[in-house]
Amino acid sequence: MDGALEEEIKRLTALGLHRRCAEGALEQVAARTLEINRLKKARKAVICAHVYQTPDIILGVGDLVGDSYKLADDCRKTQAEVIIFCGVHFMAETAKILNPSKKVYVPSKNAGCSLSEAITGEDVRKLKAEHPGLPVVTYINTSAEVKAESDCIVTSANAEKILRKMYEGHEKVIFVPDRFMGANLAKALGKTPGKDIILWKGTCIVHEHFNPELIKVYRQRYPGLSVLAHAECPSELIAAVDFMGGTGDMMRYVESTNAAAYLLVTECGFGELAKLKFPQKNFIAMCRLCPYMKSITLDSVLALLKDPHPEEVTVPAAIAARAKRSIDKMFELAA
Repeated sequence: MDGALEEEIKRLTALGLHRRCAEGALEQVAARTLEINRLKKARKAVICAHVYQTPDIILGVGDLVGDSYKLADDCRKTQAEVIIFCGVHFMAETAKILNPSKKVYVPSKNAGCSLSEAITGEDVRKLKAEHPGLPVVTYINTSAEVKAESDCIVTSANAEKILRKMYEGHEKVIFVPDRFMGANLAKALGKTPGKDIILWKGTCIVHEHFNPELIKVYRQRYPGLSVLAHAECPSELIAAVDFMGGTGDMMRYVESTNAAAYLLVTECGFGELAKLKFPQKNFIAMCRLCPYMKSITLDSVLALLKDPHPEEVTVPAAIAARAKRSIDKMFELAA
């Protein structure tokens, strides 16, 4: 074993990755992360890693790590010439919109999103025709075309704050595409779906099927349990939890509290990361895998760095310009 590989194994071990690797697997992971990190430096590339990615990607090769809002903000500040987005396609589109002169890639053809696929630009145009004059507030889990038809983009971390500001100037708003998130936000804001807030029918395949009845069972088995859920979950589940928010909010909640145990109701990658970040805390498993996020692996990142051309993300200039206005509005109102 050469010295560079030994040092990489030590680095990954210090980050806690040895705790999730089968015997002998850490050396294989280290060989890949070592090569990826060498190649990205040679390509003048930066790797963005969403918190739903696996820890070997997040900790092993990720340069910019976070939720959708943080990664969008980080991307517009990067000096790298190439952005490799270990997330889903709409996130990479957002990075491209904010960095039109940079090359942006996704390491998988299968990194889609059920929410993004639930609505089109034409759908938004029809909604605007049905409700003339209403501002369109759009969750970031959407295509560039949908963002181009919107007035302001939001993430789970800032949606409530931005909607409060939108309601200062409007009695009603259109919120797309997640109907569960929209209903949860409506409740938090004291608004009525269909009356004060017009919703779409989209859902997330990860968050729509969690069973609220299981939370009662977990609370009985684990006294002092703190239950956290993503805002994309159905309202009946949100009513049974202690905290609702985006992944960044959830991580800060775990960091700032000392519950007997934590139940994280979201994509499994977030729970894996939380366990590595807070090894002294007790986490109870209740999660679902996102097949789109998990289509990205160290091998697919390495293959892209060796031959990036097939996976380049592009956005037509006219759509990008209009979409950027709605994204910039998010940064303005979230400040």
